[in-house]
Amino acid sequence: MSVFKDAIDQFLYPIKDLLEDAGVSEVMINGPKEIFIEKKGLVYKVENQFHNEEALISAMRAIAQSVGRRIDKDNPRLDARLPDGSRIHVVLPPMAKNGTTVAIRKFSKEKLTLNDLITFGSLSKEAARFLDICIYLGKNIIVSGGTGSGKTTMLNVLGSRIPKTQRLIIIEDAAELQVKAEHVVNFETRKADAERGVTEVSIRDLVISAMRLRPDRIIVGEVRGEEALDLIQVMNTGHDGSMGTVHANNPVDACTRLETLCLMGDTKIPPDAVRKMVGSAMQIIVQCSRFHDGGRRTSHISEITGIDKNGNYISRDIFRWVQTGKDPDTGKYIGEMVPCNYVPTFFEDIVVNKLPFPKSNFLAPEWYNQKLKGDKGEAA
Repeated sequence: MSVFKDAIDQFLYPIKDLLEDAGVSEVMINGPKEIFIEKKGLVYKVENQFHNEEALISAMRAIAQSVGRRIDKDNPRLDARLPDGSRIHVVLPPMAKNGTTVAIRKFSKEKLTLNDLITFGSLSKEAARFLDICIYLGKNIIVSGGTGSGKTTMLNVLGSRIPKTQRLIIIEDAAELQVKAEHVVNFETRKADAERGVTEVSIRDLVISAMRLRPDRIIVGEVRGEEALDLIQVMNTGHDGSMGTVHANNPVDACTRLETLCLMGDTKIPPDAVRKMVGSAMQIIVQCSRFHDGGRRTSHISEITGIDKNGNYISRDIFRWVQTGKDPDTGKYIGEMVPCNYVPTFFEDIVVNKLPFPKSNFLAPEWYNQKLKGDKGEAA
């Protein structure tokens, strides 16, 4: 950590104030003279600058060295986790035409809870309670969303609700999750380095190891490659309540994305069989979205009930966030998360386990029903 602090003091002093500002969630550097930040979900240009391109490259080399990595003309990309938990990605010229391009994503040091998400307006009380029940019942959950939509935060919160008696194994490319649970094992991949004789350890390798380490649940931090097939198999082979995140715009796209990732490798499983496996493994999709007002909200909580006779994924919205207006002073969207008149297929499990969540909690408010009728009338 001291090496990293020295690197900040000596090389990153032009942006030191940005890195220390708790309100800044991301620092984006497009060459030495153009720096942007994200604050409260919105992007702003700042006056901070590096002296020149050489100073910026030197800073990135120092950062890479502080975390045991290299970045040079032979290794022009850096993807790493910094000692303070931030994540950094760097691309050097000539690939980066604007000059050395950097994104440093900072993560809140405060561990958020479901109550915090309710306070922030990301979830309703009923939706938060429903997700808590899904965790308790061991439903497989995929958190879907775009970059910076709050997927990691949501997965942290959900993972922290896992019962204390269960063993959780977390697998990530770069360790970002900070799940607060009783029994957690964290794995992180390793990049290959031929010069030092270091072999690669991939997410797929770690999933195989995790399966042999008596997990109750497995979390794959971000599914973006052929490891999707391993996660799907984990979910279909008795490790109920496993979770992961995926980049997608809506619940159905999340399933399609996972299906595509499963087929990326050298798998010999037919596409139709993969689609059935995904439809069977996926139970709950939590869709996180970043709206144009900068707000991050849970836009959908949906159940996947398999595939229909045409091979399409069947998705049913249980809760969704609906915009009802816009604050003229702040520009913030006004809205609320509402139930969608759909009772999940596992409602009987809720009843049998005597969990206090009546069926009436799935009934939409009258104003939403009227809105749906109006929308159908306009469509007709």
